[in-house]
Amino acid sequence: MKEKKPNPNWNSVLEAIGAKPKNTSDTGNGGEAAAITMMPLARLHPFREHPYHVREDAELNALRDSIEQNGILSPILVRPLEGTDDYEIISGHRRAKAAELAGLTEVPIIVTDIDRDDAIVQMVDSNLHREHLLPSEKAFAYKMKLEAMKHQGTLCQVGTKSRSDEMLADDSGESARTVQRYIRLTNLIPELLECMDRGEMALTVGEALSYLSEEMQYAVLDAMEEQGCTPSLSQACRMKKLFLDGQLTEDDVFDILAEEKANQREMVKIPLDVLQLFFPDYTPLQIKNAIVRMLEQQKKPQKRSREEER
Repeated sequence: MKEKKPNPNWNSVLEAIGAKPKNTSDTGNGGEAAAITMMPLARLHPFREHPYHVREDAELNALRDSIEQNGILSPILVRPLEGTDDYEIISGHRRAKAAELAGLTEVPIIVTDIDRDDAIVQMVDSNLHREHLLPSEKAFAYKMKLEAMKHQGTLCQVGTKSRSDEMLADDSGESARTVQRYIRLTNLIPELLECMDRGEMALTVGEALSYLSEEMQYAVLDAMEEQGCTPSLSQACRMKKLFLDGQLTEDDVFDILAEEKANQREMVKIPLDVLQLFFPDYTPLQIKNAIVRMLEQQKKPQKRSREEER
């Protein structure tokens, strides 16, 4: 087991930002102090129901290595945890985990005394810039933030065209329609949401399937496993329409998924540079037309030969 140790570069951090260490006992739940404080990791807890996964991957290992060498250079933002003397992490879940893996016993924090809705907005915004966010992470993050904005009264205002989802989209850098599609994914059963996270289905496909009941979604899952395929957008939209019209049955789901999709038909592909060895100075369209003409010419003698045999 690794020996537990404090932040190895804490004094350098304080010196760089012109701050002085503050004893943890001086930070009360009033949260008025914005000074950086050292806090035992054991007193920090993940934000309740936060949608982001802390994956122990290469990026987290690299962060751990950096912390082992340099300490935590960016303090973890926390808020007092109601009814306790502990704190809830708003921003810095990955830093806290990496610090734990690095064997640290305490980390630098900044305490902010804000309500849960404000904390949700900050928590979501502080993570949306991360690379490699899963569709499920975006889906539940957008939903949490939208609900928090509604609780705060950030709704469509009389005399304006501003809407909460449009404001959320502006903050996230995505279109309002894309944000709405992600939020719809929160209606998917966990197994289909995992398909989304594995990149097996497009966002528009997942959105269409989200309108189906849980029972019909499980029928889709069974049909996917039986057919060894995923729905196309066209198939998903047909199932959505049938369901909303009250006509979708499990047999319909299996019949639709059993259909051959255009992208599953076998194709012969020849790289363009290979074809240009035989058709120099031809455009791709000219190459295609030339090959078709050659095949048609080859087919004519075969047809005459069969007619002569008759």
